Amino acid sequence: MLASKGSPFLAVIVLVLVAAPAAPYETDQYSGRQNEVEDAVELLNHRVNQALETIAGEWRGPADRGRFARRVYSRLGGRHWVDRLERWAIRSPEVEKVSMARRKSVYSGLPFWARRANFFFGVGPTIRVNGVLVGTDKLGHFISQGWKYHRRHLRGYPTERVVRLGVRNEAGIFGSPTTGTFSNADLVANYEGFRFYLSLFGGDEETGKPAIVTWEGGRARLQRPFDFRDHVNDYWDEALNPNRYDALLRTPMLVRLRELCVEYQSTPESYISADDEELRLRYRHLGLRDGTSHRMDRVCSG
Repeated sequence: MLASKGSPFLAVIVLVLVAAPAAPYETDQYSGRQNEVEDAVELLNHRVNQALETIAGEWRGPADRGRFARRVYSRLGGRHWVDRLERWAIRSPEVEKVSMARRKSVYSGLPFWARRANFFFGVGPTIRVNGVLVGTDKLGHFISQGWKYHRRHLRGYPTERVVRLGVRNEAGIFGSPTTGTFSNADLVANYEGFRFYLSLFGGDEETGKPAIVTWEGGRARLQRPFDFRDHVNDYWDEALNPNRYDALLRTPMLVRLRELCVEYQSTPESYISADDEELRLRYRHLGLRDGTSHRMDRVCSG
């Protein structure tokens, strides 16, 4: 059977091997939504502001947006499979996680041919940030992918092109072909990370807040603290802003989600965002793909 399908299966295996060093693991915000989890926003804010204070305190020389942003990326992200901030959130006993056994996740039992690369990786933790259930992988997207967006911006790329490259990556080897998943929430976290790097040096139009960093006499100074509340919203939650699954994964995921309809019926309001329309319009330029067929109000409607 495997031999008869030859090249497609071989292609998937090759893609898995190529993507493995940087392959993302899935997270599951469908399961355990009723669990009480302490909000980690203040802990994460402290971690980021501590890094910014250290970088500013060590700064010598004239203003250099690119160099400062790279230092932020190096201290909180870095060239790792799992970013430093993300890894800290996963390991820290201070950050409470949604309790969920791996074998009970929404991805449990799905075959290799549907999950592909993610078949070999565990399900990442979910935490609460600004009242929103967020996979810890989104912290990596925020810091590292946000920095890559910003780096392209400093090279003169217009925002439209920066965003388009992000969509291409999500639809490319680190997204749909190797995992079957096009993550809309990843793109939102990427873009909010881009906004964060922009807000280091310029006023934030959405919040009306001034730049985080200013320079005086060859020194960098923080004039306001960073706050994840300015960036995290319901569209970071993959149950509220569902993934778009490809043809191989779409039906198996629907089957698994229908098994959660009893939980959905107990608290249906927790599976849909009250801000859905506003957030959809806010991020309409990001190239999000319709995943509402896997939103629980649709899955359990009949």
